[in-house]
Amino acid sequence: MQVDAVLVLFCVWLAGGASGRMTQSRGHKLETYTQSRSRRETRMDGSGGQKTGNPIYKRSADMTKTLMTKSEQLLRIDDHDFTMRPAFGGPPIPVGVDVQVESLDTISEVDMDFTMTLYLRHYWKDERLSFPSTNNQSMTFDSRLVKKIWVPDMFFVHSKRSFIHDTTTDNVMLRVYPDGNVLYSLRVTVTAMCNMDLSRFPLDTQTCSLEIESYAYTDDDLMLYWKKGNESLNTDERISLSQFLIQKFHTTTKLAFYSSTGWYNRLYIHFTLRRHIFFFLLQTYFPATLMVMLSWVSFWIDRRAVPARVPLGITTVLTMSTIITGVNASMPRVSYIKAVDIYLWVSFVFVFLSVIEYAAVNYLSTVQERKERKLRERLPCTCGIGNPDDMMIDPQITGYGSMDVNNTGNYGMPVNGGRQDRMLAQVSLNDPQITGQVKASRGYVNVWIDTHAIDKYSRVMFPGAYILFNIIYWSIYS
Repeated sequence: MQVDAVLVLFCVWLAGGASGRMTQSRGHKLETYTQSRSRRETRMDGSGGQKTGNPIYKRSADMTKTLMTKSEQLLRIDDHDFTMRPAFGGPPIPVGVDVQVESLDTISEVDMDFTMTLYLRHYWKDERLSFPSTNNQSMTFDSRLVKKIWVPDMFFVHSKRSFIHDTTTDNVMLRVYPDGNVLYSLRVTVTAMCNMDLSRFPLDTQTCSLEIESYAYTDDDLMLYWKKGNESLNTDERISLSQFLIQKFHTTTKLAFYSSTGWYNRLYIHFTLRRHIFFFLLQTYFPATLMVMLSWVSFWIDRRAVPARVPLGITTVLTMSTIITGVNASMPRVSYIKAVDIYLWVSFVFVFLSVIEYAAVNYLSTVQERKERKLRERLPCTCGIGNPDDMMIDPQITGYGSMDVNNTGNYGMPVNGGRQDRMLAQVSLNDPQITGQVKASRGYVNVWIDTHAIDKYSRVMFPGAYILFNIIYWSIYS
């Protein structure tokens, strides 16, 4: 029993020693960490003393949470009636305007309008908004303050649609200076009317205007003016249009009178546009010219080739009709003739005349053949003529020396219709026995028409007349 007690006491003593050593070790480590942190903080402090001056351990005061004067109180908005204009009852308040054109989006000939996006800026002085300032710096606000003060009531005359951009917030800026000067700027897209004269279309130059005016205040209360004259209008150099070349922008100022309300100052933004012609050359003028030239091909086709000449003429006529219809479909229904209409309709007339030319050639050929048959019926048979020299034809008709005695059915004439008619007339007039029988047929000889000559003359007259028309047309409209 004594041995067992000794063993228990020995085990307890061992356990107590180990626990003490662990506690001592842990305390030493904790003391080491504390001392290390203290030394690190001392190094960061830089002086070894108090560390209250270090910004890491002491944050500066939040200025947004300190008690300050509100902007509305600073501008004394509640002390004045801003429904009245500045200096009410006195001279008209001058309001300067300048414009930065951001883009010229679309120009529509059908709707007679244009769409423009611009920055519209107003400048005026309202002493009610003056405030004390030690550094003479302005204060800038958004659209929330605009609703509480007086601003000019501008609108766009003859506008169809307009809106202020509101992505991501209303694109409105208000800047107030200590002396009461105010800058009011907004970003606007407006679609306004543009009266176009299309009499020279597509070789035309158009001038459109954007007009700015006060809606309520006459010139007795508000005087609108361009702040820097022509320099008040600035444009983005990257502005370009697909169909137009922007030649110039300029500004003017005029007075507008309304019988019920009076005179108003009106500002004008004029811009001149010249239409690009190359698109219309490819889509309208070149196809029309090619159709006219194609119609001339029929003049080189034999008059007896009816299946070749008739479809060619009809095809060119229908193609010209399609071109005219396509051009007019994209244009407004104006009551005057446009330059492109003149060119297309004259080209259509040339194509139509080429069809009429073949109809005339065909008809005259038919009449000639009918009269030829009647003359043959009146002439006696010339079979067995003894003296071939008496049947020699006129020397002016080359290629035929005498009659072919084997071809008595055609009176010794060749198949060619034109030469056959001439030889028939010569034979009839040289035979003294049948002179009396053909006296009645001399009218046929006198009115005989060479149908081949009609095609021959058309080959020269049609191209010559069309070239002359093009010279006159482009000299007038270019």
